[in-house]
Amino acid sequence: MAKSKLEYIWLDGYYPTQNMRSKTKVVEDFSGKLEDCPIWSFDGSSTKQAEGGDSDCLLKPVAIYPDPARDNGFLVMTEVLNADGTAHESNARATIDDDDNDFWFGFEQEYFIMDTHTQLPLGFPIGGYPGPQGMYYCSVGGKNTHGRDFVEEHADLCIAAGLNFEGINQEVASGQWEFQLFAKGAKKAGDEIWVARYLLDRLTEKYGYYIEYHPKPVKGDWNGSGMHANFSNTLLRTCGSQETYEKVCEAFRPVTKEHIDVYGEYNDQRLTGLHETASINDFSYGVSDRGASIRIPIITVEKGWKGWLEDRRPASNADPYKVAGRIVETVKNAKI
Repeated sequence: MAKSKLEYIWLDGYYPTQNMRSKTKVVEDFSGKLEDCPIWSFDGSSTKQAEGGDSDCLLKPVAIYPDPARDNGFLVMTEVLNADGTAHESNARATIDDDDNDFWFGFEQEYFIMDTHTQLPLGFPIGGYPGPQGMYYCSVGGKNTHGRDFVEEHADLCIAAGLNFEGINQEVASGQWEFQLFAKGAKKAGDEIWVARYLLDRLTEKYGYYIEYHPKPVKGDWNGSGMHANFSNTLLRTCGSQETYEKVCEAFRPVTKEHIDVYGEYNDQRLTGLHETASINDFSYGVSDRGASIRIPIITVEKGWKGWLEDRRPASNADPYKVAGRIVETVKNAKI
């Protein structure tokens, strides 16, 4: 009988920044289908999700992808449940109000590749700094480009896993990169970012790297890292109205704090009003404005106000489930 390795992935109970955890279940004659992935348990007392005297938590499979790095392997994204089957308080995915998948998300995940030996981003010399920003963004060549082999391998893994992987580019700072994913459905978009992050983090083990998701790991005149959230629903995709777009954007203004609260730890160090960011203390929107809180893409305007919006505030360490869930709630509450 054939045996398959199912890698169950979940988010722990650390706050405010959750971590990925995973463990392998070996099963026989597995069909490869989500409905045939059993609910599994784990020790929640080791992940800040339960007390030692009542430590069992459950893993409910919600998405499955082939694992391109393992023979007969699968990546199983899960939600954490309490022992009675209710959603655990750390389970943000279960709170997303998008059961009809009307919301589409395109996340732009930025990150720094760190050398485990130097504890510095790739391209940074020990005891000093590389050349200033300017030549790293979308660069080519060994002088300014660092980590391409790693990034290319990660892209191949994501594509082989069946993720809707849309692109990669080196970012503004040395050793900083970005990948993009798109999904129809807020929950699926979160699933795919987390699985892509899992593949990214696991790959570092082979290279002697680690990934830094901190939104401002290098202080000074260096760009921070975000996870820009491009989003739309039927209204935004079809309305054809500048007034409607402005009303949707204005719906974000009174709940600025609620968004910032789930947009990532240490985001105040990144959202300064400099380095292509709006200040964390302000709210703004504008056409093609990368210094605004929400950018209205020029292509949306050119298509007669039919398209999407980009919330540029989420940090690179933000939980895409929480980001998507908060955006869905705000757009649904817009007074149109």
